[in-house]
Amino acid sequence: MKTSRLAVWSLVSVAAMWGIAFVVMKPAIEQQPFFDFLAIRFTIAAGIMLAIKPKVVLALKGKMLAVGAGLGVMLGLAYITQTIALEMTTAAITGFLTGTYVVLTPVLGWIIFRRKVGIKVAVGAVLALIGLGLISITGVTIEVGQIWGIICAVLYALHIVGLGKFSSGLDSYALTFAQLLFVAVVCWIGALPDGYQGPPTVDVWMAVLFTAIFATVIGFFVQTWAQAQMEPARVAIILTLEVVFTAVVSVAVGQEILALKTIIGGAFMVAAMVIVEWPTKGKKEHIAGTPSDDDDEDIVPLEPLPH
Repeated sequence: MKTSRLAVWSLVSVAAMWGIAFVVMKPAIEQQPFFDFLAIRFTIAAGIMLAIKPKVVLALKGKMLAVGAGLGVMLGLAYITQTIALEMTTAAITGFLTGTYVVLTPVLGWIIFRRKVGIKVAVGAVLALIGLGLISITGVTIEVGQIWGIICAVLYALHIVGLGKFSSGLDSYALTFAQLLFVAVVCWIGALPDGYQGPPTVDVWMAVLFTAIFATVIGFFVQTWAQAQMEPARVAIILTLEVVFTAVVSVAVGQEILALKTIIGGAFMVAAMVIVEWPTKGKKEHIAGTPSDDDDEDIVPLEPLPH
């Protein structure tokens, strides 16, 4: 198999693991408090990265420590709000709402840096808004869980904007380790006040290990390798399949039944993600939302995003 083709299928596998992670977490956080679940998950993930490369701790100083801490806290808050949304609504809807960070990232880049928003982002934003309305609005109300999902997407987008702004020149492995470490710290702060409760069953332990090992550590390694084999824009497009896998798997295991308006809304959101990420011939790629030449193309994400 050619390396490029292997990279494509590897990324599809990562998207599938991320999609499945939503589904396996749903019943797990019904049995274990979500702060406790996230705390042990990211502690294990950071521990695995430390075991693979022990000297990574030597890099945790100066700019690396400051950037890793800041981005890690932001990422930790994103995971917390995402898990609250998952606790209060369905896996498929949480996946769709989280995926809107692809559109929100360049929009927030415009708000923060006054970077011009291109036609692709404008079209993507409109489609995402339509999809969001179809999924979220029931009568004249929006579910609280879906509001948490939207907050999560905003936090993910802010994380990517910060990643693009401050990560230049930093080692990708060490920065990822630092972020996971501080995600764990944030989650332990939430878990400890009322006493830590470990995974109560084998099924919950399996969910913890799956999300820590496959959705986080292996996902990071595969994404890092694949981005060295192909254009970042195409990597991002393939990874938008995550929300599709979430919906398909949650229905397949009987966890939920998708209403027609949710399917249509999800299709609008996936279309928005693909349009925003579709490469423009002859343009330089960079992380969306950060200052650059006007002719550069927005890519989300350029650096591997711990998931």
